[in-house]
Amino acid sequence: MTATAASEGGSSPEVAWLAGGQPAQADQTESMEGAPVPAHLSPTSAATFVQCPRRWKLRYVDRLPDPPGLPAMVGTLAHRVLEELLNEPSHNRNPERARQLAGQVWPQHAAHPEFVQLGLDADGQRAYKWRVWRAIEGLWHLEDPAEVSVLATEQRIEVMVGGVPFVGIVDRVDHHAEGVVITDYKSGQPPHPRRVDEKLDQVLLYAAAVASATGERPVAARLLYLGATVIEIEATPAAIERAVGRLTETWQGLQAARENDDYPPRTGPLCAWCPYLEQCAEGQAELRARTSSGWVLPPHAPAAAFRHVA
Repeated sequence: MTATAASEGGSSPEVAWLAGGQPAQADQTESMEGAPVPAHLSPTSAATFVQCPRRWKLRYVDRLPDPPGLPAMVGTLAHRVLEELLNEPSHNRNPERARQLAGQVWPQHAAHPEFVQLGLDADGQRAYKWRVWRAIEGLWHLEDPAEVSVLATEQRIEVMVGGVPFVGIVDRVDHHAEGVVITDYKSGQPPHPRRVDEKLDQVLLYAAAVASATGERPVAARLLYLGATVIEIEATPAAIERAVGRLTETWQGLQAARENDDYPPRTGPLCAWCPYLEQCAEGQAELRARTSSGWVLPPHAPAAAFRHVA
């Protein structure tokens, strides 16, 4: 966990206002029958269960590997550089310093096994670096980081939220004149309008977690789609309550799935991007039916190389 002073940045102790709160459960417990019991929910694991219970089981119960793809790794490096940048004194938060920081963290990133698995050649690595840099410099299209009053970056929070043991890492906690604001970076494309509420749930849950840990409710929550747009919502009690209610419903559904040992697949076009397609006959059948009716399998989707579909 890293924290910065609100005005000049630089190193400082852990943020005192986030010390405490009711802790989440341990990483894993066991049921009487020995089946894994979910220890907590994060925004990612909750969204995975809502998207497809079968995928959730394969990832979090069966522990099958789910290596991040290239877009996720781009986001990882961009997040790391922006974390380092926002920990700088405010007058150092400029593109030149961001380039220096990117160069400093690159060797460690390039040596990471998940990056190595991408198998990029020299040209691929060059294109990758440019993609990361476009995400980083996209921050200046949305705000001037030199003017941001930062309370914390990459803040891990483990608290009970709506009766659910919740774990999350908040990209940035800012101080505005009106109060605390939750900020989360996104390096991908902005969501379709019908999915905006779903995406905002993540930052609203972070707001709920901060409120649970500190007693202070953030006034707003923001998604910064780097280089594209800012999606912001007022963190009203009603908005937070709706997001927490959906989290509670997901938790209850997950518990029922575990007790019944029933994790049905939720098939659709996203099956083409599922890393567990080979373990899911229903997902394979879904994509065969789609392609036989004229649907074109995206060539960059992992399923395009899967022999039972392509």
